[in-house]
Amino acid sequence: MDFTPLLSASPAIQIHTLAAVLAFGLGGFVLFRRKGDRLHRIGGRIWVGLMLAVCLSSFFIHTIRMFGPWSPIHLLSVGTLFALWRGVTLARLRRIAKHRLAMQLTYVGALVLAGFFTFMPGRIMHEVFFGGPQPMIGVAAAAAIGAAGAALTWRGISRRPAGGRTLAAAR
Repeated sequence: MDFTPLLSASPAIQIHTLAAVLAFGLGGFVLFRRKGDRLHRIGGRIWVGLMLAVCLSSFFIHTIRMFGPWSPIHLLSVGTLFALWRGVTLARLRRIAKHRLAMQLTYVGALVLAGFFTFMPGRIMHEVFFGGPQPMIGVAAAAAIGAAGAALTWRGISRRPAGGRTLAAAR
């Protein structure tokens, strides 16, 4: 592992990365644990704030330019902003099953799946994890992060909400 590429990146990339890493960890805790208590609500508000930081900071990152300064990744940010708004609105309307599904899908799509693509060759996180003098440390760390993301996703999606219905039936 070598943090030099990240430390020498623009402040927008550093903020984006820090917010995404914190949102990944906190999201796993908040989204896939017992719901409705004070800790869930506070953690959820912080998670939404972190996700807003991830999305908004992405609009200042222009390393992949396909349409002027923009790329399809920016469409993901717009979609994530909409999903966050929708998830918060559903919670306020007390449509909890739909809120749960919206937030879990946002976590999976915006953090787990999108995060996977940050490890592609040529990207900064690829250099951080797989570059430097000890690339096997990065390989082990990436494998652990991937396993944690998959386990949290599997646990959260396969879990049944109150009432015994599956999440798919709760839509």
